[in-house]
Amino acid sequence: MPVMKYQDIMNDLKNKVYYPVYFLMGEEPYFIDNIAKYIEQNVLSESEKDFNFTYLYGRDTDEQTIINYAKRYPMMANHHVVMVKEAHNLNNIENLAPYIENPQKTTLLVLLYKYKTVDKRKKFAKVLQQNGVLFESAKIYDNKITEWISEYVKSQGYRIEPKGLQVLGDYLGTDLSKIVNEVGKLFINISKGSEITVKDIEDNIGISKDYNVFELQKALGTKNSYKAFQIVKYFEDNPKSNPNVMILAILYTFFSKLLIFHQLKDKTRNNVAAELSINPFFVQDFSNAAKKYPITKLIDIFELLKEYDLKSKGVNNLNIIDAQLLKELVYKILK
Repeated sequence: MPVMKYQDIMNDLKNKVYYPVYFLMGEEPYFIDNIAKYIEQNVLSESEKDFNFTYLYGRDTDEQTIINYAKRYPMMANHHVVMVKEAHNLNNIENLAPYIENPQKTTLLVLLYKYKTVDKRKKFAKVLQQNGVLFESAKIYDNKITEWISEYVKSQGYRIEPKGLQVLGDYLGTDLSKIVNEVGKLFINISKGSEITVKDIEDNIGISKDYNVFELQKALGTKNSYKAFQIVKYFEDNPKSNPNVMILAILYTFFSKLLIFHQLKDKTRNNVAAELSINPFFVQDFSNAAKKYPITKLIDIFELLKEYDLKSKGVNNLNIIDAQLLKELVYKILK
């Protein structure tokens, strides 16, 4: 069996198609937690769990103990679930291979191997693939996060306007659990089938529609100094919601995409959107910004971003606060 995809695993679980071993590994905990949660809540009834659900922790157990539990037969139930949290802390996880080669068919052995992976070329991974489910939960990177949010919102029966999508992507980063939690606040207060707007995001999540890093990016792109410094002042008054480390990362992404735009031979709307991983709605913004920021200026900006990122982290900076650093940076970008 090949490495399985998340939706295929969830579909099988919902159809009560169970496998004797689930090895859930990878950098992104969200998908691992979702699969584990579904197994925990749905394979056994509450009354069956008392005798047939076993939690173990990798740091507190060993491979032989796991095997001993996994070999038990269920009591007054069809299945026995053994869930091993923090399985990456096991000393010799390959010692589970003999059991996995001949697993107890009525047991679901679920191993949560977060933030790490096993080498899929080695025998242990092949044994997992032949006898159970091997799933790798890959990290969603910055350039794909708005696409993921859009698909998630759609899967829940909603739509979201492009600007609102960009605001969420900029502010919530790549922590999928955080994104799902914050977007869930929208679902509670907005009718299913509706389009989520920036106003909805401001009202329900607390991200300002006028004073956010997306609007700062836009003000810099148009060289609107007045608006840029208005936003910087708002950030100064709300430092916890707008840390420099987040702002600088987003500005770096913006100017990096602007550099890529300059180098594109095909500047048609759809090609630019594909190459920059942006919604076509924003292509004109990049086209306009490119006229104000030639490549030579962009190179200077990258040096500034690096310098102020280091200063924000205390390098060559003993007493200048983040708000002042951001003011200086914005001033120099706009020069």
